[in-house]
Amino acid sequence: MMVRGSIRGAATAVITSPARAMEPLMYGIQRLIGIKKMPWVFLGPNLCAVLLFSLLPVFINIFYSMTGSDRLYPADRPWVGGRNYETLFDCESFLDPSSCSRDLFWRALWNTMLFVPIQVVCMIGISLITAICLNRNIRGRGFFRGVFFFPVMLSPVVVALIWQWILQRNGVLNGILTTMGFDAVNWLVFPNTAFFWTVFITVWAHMGFFTIILLAGLQAIPRDVYEAAKMDSASHWRVFTRITLPLLRPMLLVVFILCVIRSVQTFDEIYVLTGGGPGSATMLLVQYIYETGFAAQPRNFGLAAAASLLLGGALLIFTMLQLYFSRKANNG
Repeated sequence: MMVRGSIRGAATAVITSPARAMEPLMYGIQRLIGIKKMPWVFLGPNLCAVLLFSLLPVFINIFYSMTGSDRLYPADRPWVGGRNYETLFDCESFLDPSSCSRDLFWRALWNTMLFVPIQVVCMIGISLITAICLNRNIRGRGFFRGVFFFPVMLSPVVVALIWQWILQRNGVLNGILTTMGFDAVNWLVFPNTAFFWTVFITVWAHMGFFTIILLAGLQAIPRDVYEAAKMDSASHWRVFTRITLPLLRPMLLVVFILCVIRSVQTFDEIYVLTGGGPGSATMLLVQYIYETGFAAQPRNFGLAAAASLLLGGALLIFTMLQLYFSRKANNG
């Protein structure tokens, strides 16, 4: 006990000694600026970090979207104004990407507009069903919670490589199908099947994160409400629609917004799995921005910056509208 107490005392001294050394400096700053301004002293380093690593890159991106050439340094880039945005929107028909000067941008945009709703609906639906199942008193509940959350901890590149190994022509899935008498299928060669597997894999890889959020929301619902519904002989569907969903609405809103943002930003898994192919069938907007600004030759930083700002602006507007209508519905 004495040894343990001495170790604890030594650890406490090591932790508190830097704070004690800072006390004279803090007292001096407090006497200089007053106690009411002291919170800014503690917030200052965090605000500087946000300004340096979050806000400053946004302003740099805005500047790059207004400049041209493939030069990297801002001083070497000529000012072109809104020409990059005009190039992106130079179309005879926005419904026909082949009529646009930047057809890949519009193909990626339409792919994203198709991918996001499908993926978000599947993600939220499967995550909600999984959370409800894991919230029940089933055997091995802790084990299954870990199993569903495990893909979240994997690198997106690792996830894509695993599924690429499964889905290739000589992969595991075709091996199972051939043993059952079916023909092997080139899953990633045809546009429809490749698009399906991109949705499936991204849902599989990230659903555990949203399941945990919804599971926390389900566990926060008072059990007395369910017991009262059971005493009233309410059906399972009625309990789900009249109790679970209304009380889970705040968590569903958080999950919906996070899921949309993550879905729009999907890049790693699809880039490794299909490379945006076959053709441009699975190319999303983030991949177009990456290839335009970094992979293509010559690199067009201005066009990539303009596309990224359009994407960020659309996400910002969508999130603000969603929050507005959600608050209006709650207040009404």
